[in-house]
Amino acid sequence: MIPARQPRPHGAMVLAVTSGKGGVGKTNVAINVAVALARLGYRVGVLDADFGLGNVDVLLGLTPESHIGHLLSGEKSLHEIVVTGPCGVQVLPASSGLQALTALTDAQRERLRDAIGEMCHELDFLLIDTATGLSDNVMTLLGASERVMVVTSLEPSAIVDAYAVIKVLSTTSPDTEIGLVINTVRDADEAGLAFRQLDVAATRFLNRHLVFYGFIPEDPAVREAVLVQRAIVDHLPQAPASRSFRILAFRVASFGHTPRGQQLAAARRGAAQLREVSQCA
Repeated sequence: MIPARQPRPHGAMVLAVTSGKGGVGKTNVAINVAVALARLGYRVGVLDADFGLGNVDVLLGLTPESHIGHLLSGEKSLHEIVVTGPCGVQVLPASSGLQALTALTDAQRERLRDAIGEMCHELDFLLIDTATGLSDNVMTLLGASERVMVVTSLEPSAIVDAYAVIKVLSTTSPDTEIGLVINTVRDADEAGLAFRQLDVAATRFLNRHLVFYGFIPEDPAVREAVLVQRAIVDHLPQAPASRSFRILAFRVASFGHTPRGQQLAAARRGAAQLREVSQCA
């Protein structure tokens, strides 16, 4: 069942989308989930938190005149910077090639915190597309999120780096839910293999369970959408990847309106849902 669109009484649910390794499709996952949520009728925002090398605007074909650097310096307000993307998604763009923003000052962190709070008052969901790795900026944003979506692929280096993020986050924010999205796989079996590798390691060494959020199949249409600078759920809605993104968006939508106890119970059944997702896709 598609979750009914209901404004959250306490502001937007904040979901950080991150990865340990670059090149696994993290930003593409973030923008497609955002657009899919917006197509369901939710008010959605995306904060491009790769402050020095942002590309959310590029993938969506946007040409913002300002970026988050102008906000953090106090030159411009939030509403002067935010641009409207497809289906009404509100995008707070990052800069590109500004090394100074890779390590924020205390004053900049406070302005960023205020901006996130302001956006949350006007949205149902705020997706934070972080930089890759374990920088202070990344860990601060992960700790400030209600849930963290870790995107990985089947590459051994991507799995190892995803586990590194999970390990550090388990120490700094032990109560934050961590969900996995396995990108560019052939089928549910491959996704299940990657999920089980990480979940078994986290259970054994970190004493915590991970949550299976979903997977995105290999699909040539994804590259086509990237080249034309559009979200694939908007450009080719019937593509296999689009269908998987919509399933993922349905799950994210349910996070905002399901009692936490029920969410955790459902999370324990994440691995068992792999087959269901494959059939739906």
